[in-house]
Amino acid sequence: MKTMITVAIAVISLAAAAFFLLTPANASTEHLVKHKQAFTETAFRQAQAENRLILIDVYAPWCPTCRRQHTVLNDYFAQNPNSDILVLQVDFDNQKDWVSYFKAPRQSTLALYRGEEQLWFSVAQTRESTIFAELKKHDQGAD
Repeated sequence: MKTMITVAIAVISLAAAAFFLLTPANASTEHLVKHKQAFTETAFRQAQAENRLILIDVYAPWCPTCRRQHTVLNDYFAQNPNSDILVLQVDFDNQKDWVSYFKAPRQSTLALYRGEEQLWFSVAQTRESTIFAELKKHDQGAD
């Protein structure tokens, strides 16, 4: 009986883990998608030259903290559809030079820039109130 319970718990745990890992990171980020693009140096330098508000999102698809941040960012853009923030997503696993450039100690790092000036830097922050406050402070398109 004890073995059956142990096996049942293991099966349930594996099913939950599989669901979590197989659920697309962008499953509920439809508003974020409108503001986000993959990081390229060209896009970053052009946005800097235009003095745009740029959120650097150092992200890894396997990172649960990153997924939580994307949920918060999606909620922000849902509430602020006229936001002028450009989100540039740096791939933590494949863009190591840029991870170093932005001094990101790990995935789930967010850095907000206006042009060349860094306005905010955060690691593993998932509190909606904190992220919303920092973005709204600088976002001229926020409602």
